[in-house]
Amino acid sequence: MEKIRENKIAKIIIGVGISIIITLLGIFIFSVVLTYTNISEGTIPVVIIAITCVSILIGATITTRRFSKNGMIIGGIIGGTYILTLYLISSILNTGFNINIYTLFMMILGVVSGIIGGILGINS
Repeated sequence: MEKIRENKIAKIIIGVGISIIITLLGIFIFSVVLTYTNISEGTIPVVIIAITCVSILIGATITTRRFSKNGMIIGGIIGGTYILTLYLISSILNTGFNINIYTLFMMILGVVSGIIGGILGINS
């Protein structure tokens, strides 16, 4: 029983890692596009939210394919863990723990993206 739990935790951590890697690649690509085109900097928040949601969706989908049930729960955990990790890192780097409406919005979107990814992963 303990080995099964450790295996699930390891797979969840892998899912969060996949999501982070996809996010970094997406942000890098967007920064190159932003540098060499005339795209307005006002699009940055929207694109960051989209990249984050797609990253969580892909990470949760890939991870939950390895499970036979509980896709919504595992996907939600992946999304929540990703957002929590991202929030903790940004709070440490910005020296402050601030929760505002944008933070709550990102938390909700992260969990919902993870749940959708979990559903897609289990059903594929």
